Amino acid sequence: MPDNEAQRAAQSYVLPAFDNDYIMRDSMRGVRFLLEYSKAEELLRAWGVRSTVVVFGSARVMEGGSGDPSATTSRLPPPPARPRPGHDSARWYDEARALGRIVSERGGALTSNGGLRDNVIATGGGPGIMEAANRGARDAGAPSIGFNIELPHEQEPNAYSTPDLTFQFHYFAMRKMHFAMRASALAVFPGGFGTFDELFELVTLVQTGKMKKIPIVCLGRSYWSKVINIPLMVEEGFISQEEAGLLDYADDAEEAWDVLVGHGLTIPPARGAEPRKDVAP
Repeated sequence: MPDNEAQRAAQSYVLPAFDNDYIMRDSMRGVRFLLEYSKAEELLRAWGVRSTVVVFGSARVMEGGSGDPSATTSRLPPPPARPRPGHDSARWYDEARALGRIVSERGGALTSNGGLRDNVIATGGGPGIMEAANRGARDAGAPSIGFNIELPHEQEPNAYSTPDLTFQFHYFAMRKMHFAMRASALAVFPGGFGTFDELFELVTLVQTGKMKKIPIVCLGRSYWSKVINIPLMVEEGFISQEEAGLLDYADDAEEAWDVLVGHGLTIPPARGAEPRKDVAP
């Protein structure tokens, strides 16, 4: 019998699912998009996640404070570094953690309604605000989601998102799609370019009718009023007064919860009861 070792050893003979070089070709980009969509979608369904409250904000926010005037806030300071005195970083960490807990306790993430959970906290999965919101959900004993993205810095999964709901994406577009698909509300803490990108991506989807209207709250009136001049955009005619109303503001977690509920965040009832729109107790 002729020797077929060369044929069996050929790269073309490897099953496509096990051929990493083939999967990573440019021509297979569409397949990789599909895989990134499908893997997260199947696991979210397995956990019964029907809707989410998305939380965005800076990865550079830190927990705790410092009495040392020489302490600085470096790019990604390792412990035991702390925010400099008077810096809002620690406060926003605490408020994001509180919001994660409040939403999880009051929004339906703890209740499996016929196998479904609503208003589950979803973040970008990394440090800072993301960590804090995931941590708040864990404080409440609720699951939470981490949609991580491959980056050269600032991103690896925090220790508080539910392990089975901690994902990693290569494509920003697919990650953003998963953020949008189940979002019932959006809370945005102070942040930089990435936070702005994520905020305006979802605002534009709502503005253009590509996704349902959801309540959006930006925490930190002073910050947002300085970095985005919404009244000027209306004055110049680039957005309407109605479109300006897509954003609302709050200064702490409790107020943010009231804003979300006041703008239509639906809290599912226990099975057999009528749906209701609740208010913070």
